[in-house]
Amino acid sequence: MSTIADKKADLAGPGIGNYEDLEKILPSDYRSLLDPKETQTGIFAVKNYIEENLCKELNLMMVQVPLIVDVESGVNDMLDRDGSRTPIQFHISNDYGKHPIDAQVVQAATKWKRVALKQFEMKVGEGLCTDMRAVRKDYFLDHDHSCYVDQWDWERVITADQRNLNFLKGIVRGIWKVLKGAEVHAQKLFPQLKTNKYPDLPEELKFLHAEEILDMYPDMPRKQRETAILQKYPAVFIIGIGWTLKDGYPHEMRAADYDDWVTETVSESGQPMHGLNGDILVWNPVTKRRHELTSMGIRVNPQTLQQQLEMTGLTDFLKFPYHQAIMKSEIPLSIGGGIGQSRTQMLLLKKAHLGEVSVTVWPKILKEMCHKKSIHVLE
Repeated sequence: MSTIADKKADLAGPGIGNYEDLEKILPSDYRSLLDPKETQTGIFAVKNYIEENLCKELNLMMVQVPLIVDVESGVNDMLDRDGSRTPIQFHISNDYGKHPIDAQVVQAATKWKRVALKQFEMKVGEGLCTDMRAVRKDYFLDHDHSCYVDQWDWERVITADQRNLNFLKGIVRGIWKVLKGAEVHAQKLFPQLKTNKYPDLPEELKFLHAEEILDMYPDMPRKQRETAILQKYPAVFIIGIGWTLKDGYPHEMRAADYDDWVTETVSESGQPMHGLNGDILVWNPVTKRRHELTSMGIRVNPQTLQQQLEMTGLTDFLKFPYHQAIMKSEIPLSIGGGIGQSRTQMLLLKKAHLGEVSVTVWPKILKEMCHKKSIHVLE
């Protein structure tokens, strides 16, 4: 049985929390299937395949994306609605303080992308994809979380009629097709990646609502529920993340001003549900843990933005230009998401640690731990 504290602690995103637990979790019998040079080749093979085929599948084009944004724009991503993760901010004095700018390093490009659809004059059915880099300084640094974040952040223009579950599922299936294709591509280049020790991804995803998963495992905190469902279905898309469930907690916290998690929907079994967003999670056979690949959703419209800001006590956000643009319908209705680049490369190249495919900062304790376990962390 879980406690209320367990469920509350489980809301602000995944992670382990301390290095004693991480040491037990990291595999003790690990040997990388690729050497360091092969790994680098594999990283860029996966990256190029996904960028090219994601653009084809969803009708997107690659565009430039900011690393820093003006604080006054309100377009930085706050990640969670409890304010626990704050961006890095710095002052640009410019011409001796006459025309200064306060800037932030992006945490994600979620809001910027929607504004960019208008900037690039995207039509319905067209969209953009970015090679997004960000810094999230408030993560606990474990085997699959780092301060340095790289994502394929994408966004596509939709119509009001497409704001429904069937459309969302169609887009998710398209993304899954690309990820499966990238796995096949990597294994053609490096046949040693196809091994009985680590099974391939399933051909199809299982779609489940967060509300359905809570009904299956009512006493478990969210991470335990996700782990349990992945034993049954090794790849799932969890719908409706952010809506408060019947136990009084959302499946996980979600910002109130990008994904629509409030719209009423109906499950395949005919039950009333909520939310037009979700996450793809898979079972990682190397780490033997749940592994999130992408978070995405149909974005808020004026009505659902207002409703979600009211529900979360954040109506003061309406003063920002981004929020005003949504309320006045000055930027397009859209669907979008972010696919973790290093997360996906780690999975497809059968790695035990994010640091094997991504160069960033890690604490000494973690680097020493990895060295003992034959995990080659890049520096």
